[in-house]
Amino acid sequence: MRRRSLVQQGALVLTLGLLQRHALGAQNPTILTVRVWPAPEYSRVTIESDSPLSASQTVITNPPRLAVDIAGVTLNPALKELVAKVKADDPNIEGIRVGQYSADVVRLVIDLKQGVRPQMFTLAPVAAYQHRLVLDLYPVRSVDPLDALVAQYAQPKASAPASGAPARAAHDPLGELMAQRLGKATESAAAPAPAPSPPPAPSSPGANMTQGPSYLGTDRLIIIALDAGHGGEDPGAIGPGGTLEKDVVLKLAHLLRERINASSIKGTPMRAFLTRDADYFVPLHVRVQKARRVQADLFVSLHADAFFTPEPQGASVFALSQGGASSSAARWMAAKENKADLIGGLNVKAKGLEVQSALLDMSTTAQIVDSLKLGGTLLGEVGRVGKLHKGQVEQASFAVLKAPDIPSVLVEAAFISNPAEERKLNSEEFQNQFADALMRGLLAYFARNPPLSRCRTVG
Repeated sequence: MRRRSLVQQGALVLTLGLLQRHALGAQNPTILTVRVWPAPEYSRVTIESDSPLSASQTVITNPPRLAVDIAGVTLNPALKELVAKVKADDPNIEGIRVGQYSADVVRLVIDLKQGVRPQMFTLAPVAAYQHRLVLDLYPVRSVDPLDALVAQYAQPKASAPASGAPARAAHDPLGELMAQRLGKATESAAAPAPAPSPPPAPSSPGANMTQGPSYLGTDRLIIIALDAGHGGEDPGAIGPGGTLEKDVVLKLAHLLRERINASSIKGTPMRAFLTRDADYFVPLHVRVQKARRVQADLFVSLHADAFFTPEPQGASVFALSQGGASSSAARWMAAKENKADLIGGLNVKAKGLEVQSALLDMSTTAQIVDSLKLGGTLLGEVGRVGKLHKGQVEQASFAVLKAPDIPSVLVEAAFISNPAEERKLNSEEFQNQFADALMRGLLAYFARNPPLSRCRTVG
């Protein structure tokens, strides 16, 4: 009865809305395009139209599905494309069905793989987008980045059994060390962990990058948070040849992750954590929260610069500023990068968002000093593989660099708006050279600035 009442109430709201539109002589919206963005943390469905959409949603638990009624529209080819947009590996969406529920209402039925907490909101036109209706489907059991990182390196490995003997889990000292480092208990961590063996040498460029000072013991890991800028609805800058910044920087993040995971400093393993590992949107404050959640030692945000004209070129490194920007260009750059949430599609009405953002707006002088040291070391190595736009680390109020307890820098690999540098960004040779330079810079930084044991309050 309660469900029938809810459906009737929803139908009444839709009917009243339609009558009001017709009374005002408003033209019905037209659906322009649809997109589906799967991610471990949530799956997003975006419906773009030429005017604002009015919609209501109903959650059905058995089997799990979400019904969404969009008022004042008729089913068109663009909306029908939603059916084919769902990928088989989407962790949350099994499939989508669309149909004309009534003369002026289209109903979407989203079949789910698990229970979700849906958030539905609208976005006003911005950048290349017109009006957007967004459905974010968060699993009831959310993905904890700390658990994900532990699971990635603490998987029990089955050793080959002798003839007739049952298989058993292989001893995994690195997994045990990861669990200890992050304060997580795993089945494989029941016994005291011996010192981990250094990981095998990488086959990619930078294979000889594992030597370093002997200041670290074996009771911790060095964790580097790699932040591939933009993603999902936010493409970042677009080169004259159509190259998307979000794709280039994700490739760089993957290459640098390979080098970090294959490196150690005198037997102390280094491990990379990516704030996004595929093409989906992550809000700026969530990127910072993730890095703090895994207790990262450093935070490196990767980008590809752009300007109004094609002439500017070269790499840049930025750190946070507590006061004004170090230059007008740095101020402009920070303002541009801080718009990522507007373009990517942030639900500004989400509960607790303002509080979460305020908690991360507590930059410290010590963090900025360490960030400048890191930035200067990276800049020196990057300058060996290409031109620098500026010969010193610049500073501005970048939202993504506001972790109060993690040295954080933003690296612009090159100007994607420069045709020659766009081609370079798409070159495997340059990508590998740049990843090698960043790896050398990370090792050089730790050689001069040993990471200390930390006890943090993370949220």
